[in-house]
Amino acid sequence: MLSKVLSSATYGIDAYLVEVETHVEKQIPGFIIVGLPDSAVKESRERVTAAIKNSGFVFPLKKITVNLAPADIKKEGSAFDLPIAIAILSATELIDEEKLRHTVFLGELSLDGKLRPVRGALPITVEARKKGIKRIILPIESSAEASIVDGIDVIGIRKLDEVVAYLNGTIQLQSLRSDKNEIFSRVNKYYLDFSDVKGQENVKRALEVAASGAHNILMIGPPGSGKTMLAKRLPTILPPLTFEEALETTKIHSIAGILSRDTAIITERPFRNPHHTVSDAALVGGGSIPRPGEVSFAHFGVLFLDELPEFKKNVLEVLRQPLEDSKVTVSRSKLSLEFPANFMLAAAMNPCPCGYFTDPNKECTCTPPSIQKYMAKISGPLLDRIDIHIEVPAVKYKELATVVPAEKSDLIRNRVIKTREIQLKRFNGLNHIFNNGDMGSKEVRKYCSLDDAGEELLKMAMTKLGLSARAYDRILKVSRTIADIDNSDNIRSQHISEAIQYRSLDRELWKH
Repeated sequence: MLSKVLSSATYGIDAYLVEVETHVEKQIPGFIIVGLPDSAVKESRERVTAAIKNSGFVFPLKKITVNLAPADIKKEGSAFDLPIAIAILSATELIDEEKLRHTVFLGELSLDGKLRPVRGALPITVEARKKGIKRIILPIESSAEASIVDGIDVIGIRKLDEVVAYLNGTIQLQSLRSDKNEIFSRVNKYYLDFSDVKGQENVKRALEVAASGAHNILMIGPPGSGKTMLAKRLPTILPPLTFEEALETTKIHSIAGILSRDTAIITERPFRNPHHTVSDAALVGGGSIPRPGEVSFAHFGVLFLDELPEFKKNVLEVLRQPLEDSKVTVSRSKLSLEFPANFMLAAAMNPCPCGYFTDPNKECTCTPPSIQKYMAKISGPLLDRIDIHIEVPAVKYKELATVVPAEKSDLIRNRVIKTREIQLKRFNGLNHIFNNGDMGSKEVRKYCSLDDAGEELLKMAMTKLGLSARAYDRILKVSRTIADIDNSDNIRSQHISEAIQYRSLDRELWKH
């Protein structure tokens, strides 16, 4: 007896349909799974056998052959347990095969027949809808993210015997549906706020400029100056996620298995803060079967690297490609995958190993060679991709003790949104350029022209402050953003002057 059941698997952040073909015949009892299964799929035999028996059904003492088609793509994970079990029960005529049409099955089985959650429910549901599938049956814990997709019935079930009863019409279950409007009404309900930060007005301004133009930013200051506190509040001033951005971000978290079970869709911009001991594969993605890394988990959000020089040099160097291309390409001998990685980089570091090189109140105990060695851990090509370097001084007691309320994140975010809208109009029709931070040399020449006064000021800064050549384009890009914040069509001298202040590491102070 032959039975066919539809399932699905993920490939990168997308999914593809898998046909589970099951053949049951009267021969010496056996159970084999073919179609390039990994170890977890091969172990389905034991889970499926026990689950069928413990759910009150008779497991056929026959030869069972299961083929996962297409057979030339490696299958991984435990989500094929349920479709294999359903295919066996259908092949033994316990389920009418007609009931299985236009339905995708997903789910890991426990030995007692309960369904456990699986990864990738959202991208799989999206792909199923594209292929004209009418229904998806999956574990109740994975149904929240699947229910955000319109145009397909999402049935969340707890046990194998309930699946069989539902297919045979013994019980009735309602399709699950999430209210997108209600979910997005809770957007940007952050617990953190810029008003929590005492003082540091200059740094807050730099973060506003960074958020307005999607510029990467590096904060340099002594321990306890508030670098981490400020970075954690950066997502609160970024524009809200659009539905398309939220869907793509949720896909990445779903296939990695880090999406909360009660979360239908991610509505707030991600903030990722990996420890400096992170490996290059964990940061950008990789593995024998490629998985996304921290840069992809921060997609459309913020990747914060605290204590930047403490990261291994090879780990920092692998950041260069995703910062440039907004994606990560992971190649293996038999496959090549792309993971999106369009994130803002916010980094923080001490000015020297002891942390007090620029602190006027505490004496630095570091030698010039040790400071030079410390700074050399961050390569020039990586600094090339960071537009803003801002010094974060220690907070004075007077600022800490003030009771005057600071500006709230909502007010800053409104200005950021207006500035982003100006840039969207400017770059309308240009592929892959949406913000000033995305501009290349060609766009800088076109959109960042200066008057004579601005040219003279920038020339003087390059000469007298000892700014490097790589600082030139960065200053122009940041100046364009500052002008946009002021709703100015032209870049003026004051915009250039402020942008020059955001190139701390290019000054002579840091070159000796």
